[in-house]
Amino acid sequence: MPQLLITNATIHSSRHPFATALLVDNGVVAWVGDTEVARSIAPNATVRDAEGALVTPAFVDAHVHVLETAITMRSPQLSPRAGVTTREQVKNRIAEAAAGWKPGEHPITFLGYDDSGWPEQDRLSWQDIDQVAGTVPVYVPRADLHSALGSTALLRWAELNDVNTPRTTPLRDDDHVHVRQALQVLDPFFRDELYRSVLARCASLGVVEVHENSAPGIDTRAGLARLIEMTREPESGLPLVVGYRGEAVSSVDQVEALATEIPGLQGLAGDLSVDGSFGSRSALLRQDYSDDAGNRGTQHLSVTTVADHIRATSLAGVQGGFHVIGDGALDVVVQALQQVAGESPQMRQAIRRAGHRLEHVELLDDNALATCVDLSVMISAQPAFDAWWGGPSGMYAQRLGQQRALATTPIRSMMASGVTVGFGSDSPVTPINPWDGVRAAVWHTNSDQRISARAAFRAHTRAGHRLRGEVTAGEITVGAPAHLALWDAPELGVQAENDGRSSWSTDARSGTPLLPYLAQEGLVPTCLATWRSGELIYEAP
Repeated sequence: MPQLLITNATIHSSRHPFATALLVDNGVVAWVGDTEVARSIAPNATVRDAEGALVTPAFVDAHVHVLETAITMRSPQLSPRAGVTTREQVKNRIAEAAAGWKPGEHPITFLGYDDSGWPEQDRLSWQDIDQVAGTVPVYVPRADLHSALGSTALLRWAELNDVNTPRTTPLRDDDHVHVRQALQVLDPFFRDELYRSVLARCASLGVVEVHENSAPGIDTRAGLARLIEMTREPESGLPLVVGYRGEAVSSVDQVEALATEIPGLQGLAGDLSVDGSFGSRSALLRQDYSDDAGNRGTQHLSVTTVADHIRATSLAGVQGGFHVIGDGALDVVVQALQQVAGESPQMRQAIRRAGHRLEHVELLDDNALATCVDLSVMISAQPAFDAWWGGPSGMYAQRLGQQRALATTPIRSMMASGVTVGFGSDSPVTPINPWDGVRAAVWHTNSDQRISARAAFRAHTRAGHRLRGEVTAGEITVGAPAHLALWDAPELGVQAENDGRSSWSTDARSGTPLLPYLAQEGLVPTCLATWRSGELIYEAP
């Protein structure tokens, strides 16, 4: 690999805040300094003149579902953000798509269906979908992917039992997994094409690493193994896929069997779901849903099952973890962690060495935070959830009431506790767009939970690598892997937490590395190029 010399750039580096050039040699950052002396450092290097553009560490998206993202990238949109806000609009879009469907084709999947802002009497039903879809198999998952509607033809296509009995309730749990697994039966070459389409999209957004949260109903074990294999080397031209599988185990032998079946497996974590979601009213809560009296959600895993999984993965030295949304679900995990850690000092150390992780953690208290700190448990958070559904009148407030909704996605509290917090999108639940994730954390709907742009950026870069135990990546410093992104970002400065524009400064003399200013709404920086270990994996046309 030839040396790469980037000159005339604004370099986002904590250790070299005034640098304008950097050298990449053999996949790592070999030198950072001033453009005027750069040529003398590496006279034979390939030179990239940044023409004043910003160079940063490339992003990590710490929670992605690659196959489902690929399918929904080709799917019609039903999201309120796409202008779909009524039952009739949904029916019209389904009718339009169904009119073009041909027998033998895959079912039509829709993306982003969210009726939380609709009047109760306008709720979409199976009968509504059958009315416009006819014999066409149609799959309409909620935006959170934890429940779904569809056409009766979909149930027949998926060979579900009792399809002749009219369905009146959403697909959930085993029935929903059954349908999702049927949708995943794809030609291997087409599957590879789908994978590559998502990973190329990631690279075009400055993402150098994605954490695939695979599980039954999301993708197959073989699919996860393929994703890991096809992205193992930087020469693949794709972002690295870090593979997690959400399957519960109770012994070291089971851990080792899965690791053998899925070479390169990072951990048995991710979407191993203790509960569901707020949108589907299946996240496990301590108290009833505000808009569904008597319902406290669904518990998918017992304390015993969670404890067995923690014990087995810890003893095997493999990262474990869980999907946790509600405070009731977090109580289950905390009880299991404390129980297993209390078995012996050696077990406590095994848990801490494994570096377990939790996904989402939307409602948490000081006791849970203290347990995470004590046992070195990390959190993969999704700040875009707050931007999409938080606030005093958002879906979270409808489901939880304003007081509990105000406490969701407590990013600042998490970080202040000392817990490692990395950011992800949970795509396709919210889109892969790291700058929007940074923006959501800076402009959290609860001003007490806002953080600085720099803290948010580090959570989407350096902390993402640390979620998988990689401690050298995510910074521009000598010896670090050259995971880099080049950005067209006209306005740079230092954006502090909690008060937005009033704390915005373009004065670089303080030595604080600069970042793009992110308004509460509007455009985000444009990626010009992305490098993974010095290999160019994206170049803007």
